[in-house]
Amino acid sequence: MDTISRENNSYMPIAGVVVGLLAVLLSIVALTQVSKLSKKVPEGLADSVAKIDVIESEARSATSSAEKANSGIASLSRSSQDAFNAVAAQIQEVKGEVTKIQEAATKPKAVAGAKGAKSAAVAGPDEYIVKAGDTGTKIAKANGVSHADLLAVNPGVNWSKLKVGDKVKLPAKK
Repeated sequence: MDTISRENNSYMPIAGVVVGLLAVLLSIVALTQVSKLSKKVPEGLADSVAKIDVIESEARSATSSAEKANSGIASLSRSSQDAFNAVAAQIQEVKGEVTKIQEAATKPKAVAGAKGAKSAAVAGPDEYIVKAGDTGTKIAKANGVSHADLLAVNPGVNWSKLKVGDKVKLPAKK
């Protein structure tokens, strides 16, 4: 056995019980003193209590106003969203009309052949494969056809965006 267990510590539990009893007695005394205090607010604090009541009333009023403002903001948000949706629908309509106009503008038109020719250009059996640096004019000159006839037989070609390897129809030679 060690030295602590050999000693007689029988006074420790008794001392703990005594301290606990003293704490209980002190708490009972404190409770009786608190209950003796007047439940009334001292006169000097009555004004402070009244001010607190006024502040509480103002806080409730401010809360009510804030709730009304939040309701108004939500209503305004819904109205704004509806207006944006209406504008978006109108923009889509305008976009559709612009697309129709663009399609009408890019539709092939009958282009007369070379100057003095009475018939429209007709595509021949030959094709030309675009090389670097080619333009419509260069292709027409290199193949002995008019630029107007080349444009007429290739209505869907965007001549400003030719790419190497694109195929272009050559008009029939007259």
